[in-house]
Amino acid sequence: MNITSKLLREKFLGFFCERGHAVIQSASLIPENDPSVLFTTAGMHPLIPYLLGQRHPAGRRLTDVQKCVRTGDIEEVGDDSHLTFFEMLGNWSLGDYFNHESIAWSYEFLTSPKYLGLDPNRLSVTVFAGDDDAPRDDDSAKVWESCGIPKQRIYYLPKKNNWWIAGTTGPCGPDTEIFWDTGKPACSDHCDPGCDCGKYLEIWNNVFMQYNRQADGTYLPLQQKNVDTGMGLERTVCVLNGMKSVYDIDLFQGALAKIQQLSGKKYNSDDKITRAMRIIADHVRTATFLLGDPVGVTPSNVDQGYVLRRLIRRAVRMANTLDMPKGSIAQLAAVYIEVYGDVYPELQQNAEKIADELNKEEERFSKTLVAGEKEFFKVIAHIPGKVVPGGTAFKLYDTFGFPVEMTVELAAENGYTVDVEGFKQKFAEHQAKSHAGSEQRFKGGMAEGGGIETTHLHTATHLLQAALRRVLGDEVKQKGSNITPERLRFDFSFSRPMTPDEIAETQRLVNEAIERKLPIICEEMPIEDARKTGAIGLFGDRYGEVVKVYTMGDFSKEICGGPHAQNTGELGHFVITKEQSSSAGVRRIKAELHK
Repeated sequence: MNITSKLLREKFLGFFCERGHAVIQSASLIPENDPSVLFTTAGMHPLIPYLLGQRHPAGRRLTDVQKCVRTGDIEEVGDDSHLTFFEMLGNWSLGDYFNHESIAWSYEFLTSPKYLGLDPNRLSVTVFAGDDDAPRDDDSAKVWESCGIPKQRIYYLPKKNNWWIAGTTGPCGPDTEIFWDTGKPACSDHCDPGCDCGKYLEIWNNVFMQYNRQADGTYLPLQQKNVDTGMGLERTVCVLNGMKSVYDIDLFQGALAKIQQLSGKKYNSDDKITRAMRIIADHVRTATFLLGDPVGVTPSNVDQGYVLRRLIRRAVRMANTLDMPKGSIAQLAAVYIEVYGDVYPELQQNAEKIADELNKEEERFSKTLVAGEKEFFKVIAHIPGKVVPGGTAFKLYDTFGFPVEMTVELAAENGYTVDVEGFKQKFAEHQAKSHAGSEQRFKGGMAEGGGIETTHLHTATHLLQAALRRVLGDEVKQKGSNITPERLRFDFSFSRPMTPDEIAETQRLVNEAIERKLPIICEEMPIEDARKTGAIGLFGDRYGEVVKVYTMGDFSKEICGGPHAQNTGELGHFVITKEQSSSAGVRRIKAELHK
């Protein structure tokens, strides 16, 4: 079968629409008020409040195509299957149907000639083997048998294989995973879908979300049983077209052609060249989506901006190895904007910003490389022997932004080796202290089920934004937030540092609204009606055509989907602890609530 990415999106959404699911829009790549992750790594993140029991405005059956970013396997990018950005096709039951319907529909969509028409003889599935926390999932295995999957292709695997949770706490449960037999020979007599030899490729994951994992490691039943499925668009298109690599699918063809044109080198002519081209294609695509996101990320040394900077600089370094001219990264971004513009119009809307930020970061990195090389030669002049210590390599990386790969290359050119293991140890120590670059960043927050502290702090962000707009003007718009049980962090558009008087007045206005004990009223209405009432909300589109509007007296009216207090008087005393720059044109406030 020859199927494009566009056709797969349409088939998937159409299939579930026919079965009573409402289509909802992709949420931002930057999670709203979820401190457990830097990026939206799965379709469930924007839906956590509804998985925990809140009513979704669009109903109990949903389907979507969610933009996702995962960087945990960044070093694997360049092989046949790993990507940092991907699209996740998903369907959801919020306390409606469960595993019987979910499995039957998955099998029908995959194997029916009307839909994908895959050979059922090349499908294998895994189910949860059971442990002290949850029983063996014999029920799902029986459903698979009734669909036609024989027992010998149904594998029981442990929690590390067949249990889904987005972070360390929150909604979770056993899953059943669907694998495609690629036709590669088995690596051993015990080769099964849990093996990473490449014979089996996972294409769909159906999670039967029944538990809420607590911070102490215990599992409590959710008030409703949910279904959360995820099918990777890129991998599925690869499978459907009988391709060897996800980089062979339609979405990458324009970018790879551009890379070949700019570099004068041929894709698939050499393993090293092919890997470099794939890394460039992947990282520029991810950077394009992060820069073009409605919330917006710009390169920096912390949080999402740190990861973005790393992706751009790695792409630039690879482009240098292929002798690509300056400005090539922005040219590749333009290709992706053209490819995805009709599906994700925010890329076209932010095209100028995307090109500008990529060019600026490429220029910064060029200077970094010059400074790093200068420091490298200064350092090795004083090294006894021919091994660059791991600590020295880390200093070049941490202080000068000099990639360890570049240190290794320069060292080899000059007759040295690098203690890479020592570098990794220093880097791990750095990560343990700062958590920079890690997706699993914070404890607590919305992913833990919206505890009372995080609920109050989330509510306070509404008051804070309203106060900032009164003090600084309507140019203030939320650019992201992050909440732990101890504090809130709120990013907003503003072109200069706030004065001490402005900070004090903002804090006073928030506390005045708290002292007035304003009732917090939630109403559901069409998004256009919400806008007509004057409600603000950067994240409105993520909830579909019907949205929740939270009104706090005459002080704040916002479109939102998070948990809220019932009255502002519950919040306590609001204290701004810091006001600082987050990135170009974006300020950041950190604040706490004191009882």
